[in-house]
Amino acid sequence: MSIDFARARENMVEQQIRPWDVLDVRVLDTLARMPREAFVAESLRGLAYADTALPVGHGETMLKPVLEGRILQALLPTATESVLEIGAGSGYLTACLARLAREVVAIERHPDLAEAAQARLAAQGFGNATVRAADAFDWNPGRSFDVICVGAAVASIPAGFVEWLNPGGRMFVVHGRSPAMDAALVHRTVNGSRVESLFETDLPYLAGAEPVPAFTL
Repeated sequence: MSIDFARARENMVEQQIRPWDVLDVRVLDTLARMPREAFVAESLRGLAYADTALPVGHGETMLKPVLEGRILQALLPTATESVLEIGAGSGYLTACLARLAREVVAIERHPDLAEAAQARLAAQGFGNATVRAADAFDWNPGRSFDVICVGAAVASIPAGFVEWLNPGGRMFVVHGRSPAMDAALVHRTVNGSRVESLFETDLPYLAGAEPVPAFTL
């Protein structure tokens, strides 16, 4: 039986994303147009618009649609801004960011996932998005960005990530200890940074950003 992906996409927006207070017109339009099924494995296409995280390989997952919507609305990149995405995964959120921003540089520590994400972006006609195979903790972009999106959790917000922001820039990041983590927007200011708490969630940790094990007697 064939799947009506257009209808599934509409239902995702109306039944999952809007009820989670994602109401920005540009974000909703992006999610309503982006073919999520093109960014998942063939065997998972029937679940492309389900309210669940989907595996992409190497133990990594594609975020739930509602969380992707909240991230896009929190960051709201504009057509003049540059974006760094840490953890490209399938390339879906990369594509959504690229539709809103001037350019997106995404890094993904698994070379095969990075290659697959770049191929999917090219197939969808995104010439303003580049996916590089790199580990965020062993990489120097050699530049700064207006917006940073961290696609996995960190125990504490890395100062190095904040330094990659332009003055006045912003970063979405989930930080803390599972199962009660804080999704936040970090604003780069002239005096350092300011952290704005957004909502509570729970995500797998970014490799290298896990909490230090606590020893108890």
